[in-house]
Amino acid sequence: MTNERAKADLNDILDGFAQQMRTITKLQQDRAALTATATVRKRVTVTVNAEGTVIETKFSSDIEDLDYEEIAKAITEAAQQAAAEVARRGKEVMAPVSQGARRLPKLADLIPGMPDLSKELTIPAPPVVSTAPPNSAERRAAQPASESDGTVTRRGGATDSGW
Repeated sequence: MTNERAKADLNDILDGFAQQMRTITKLQQDRAALTATATVRKRVTVTVNAEGTVIETKFSSDIEDLDYEEIAKAITEAAQQAAAEVARRGKEVMAPVSQGARRLPKLADLIPGMPDLSKELTIPAPPVVSTAPPNSAERRAAQPASESDGTVTRRGGATDSGW
């Protein structure tokens, strides 16, 4: 009888896992369809996709009232605002995945004597990505000395454009 119960428990777990995978697939599709748009100074509008990549930039008819530096700054600001919004919405869409994962049993719960590795294997939070422009004081302070000049060192090889 114990074996029957174990089989039923395993089937329930497998069914739950399959449902979780279907949910993840659907949520990933929903997230991939996200876009966000931000407008700065009522003249520059930028739209980004779910990855934060700019997919459209529009200027109002009175864009000529701004100089090039103001336009560049507005584009950057609008892109950053739109990227932040799409990231926020993406986290909202994917929130059920982490909630569902917490409901699944741990391996230690299923196999007697198995250590609970989840307490030992915590994934560190990724660092906050800077939105500071290249060569800004913030970027220079965060980079190792060899990278601080912003140049890329190339080693001559088969893929070098000099071939």
